[in-house]
Amino acid sequence: MSLRSRNKVSANFSMSSMTDIVFLLLIFFMLTSTLVSPNALKLLLPNSKARTLEKQTLSVSITPEIDYYVGDKQVAIENLEQELKLEFTGQEEPAIVLHADKTVDIEYAVKVMDIAYRNKYKVVLATNPK
Repeated sequence: MSLRSRNKVSANFSMSSMTDIVFLLLIFFMLTSTLVSPNALKLLLPNSKARTLEKQTLSVSITPEIDYYVGDKQVAIENLEQELKLEFTGQEEPAIVLHADKTVDIEYAVKVMDIAYRNKYKVVLATNPK
């Protein structure tokens, strides 16, 4: 008497569905990785191919001797905020183009950026085209 089971379980495993899933995940991660910007800052700022603002409203310059200029007028750092407020009266979206010599320490540029942040001005760091 021979007993045979009616339900035969196949020992074969199909990998095609698993490879489809892996392929779709690979595509997903490749697409999303291009949208993520890294947190690291590139600080080689003096040379760039990018353009500055189309409508340059006001230029603030820092010389190697740490002299601050608003346009062509020399201003002390203590009076810089008041001078910028006077220049920006009546403008809807005030913007500053910051020209800092590459030998100037970053702390002097940050002082100008801090003034702009407190007064909600936009700041663009000007660079030399390559």
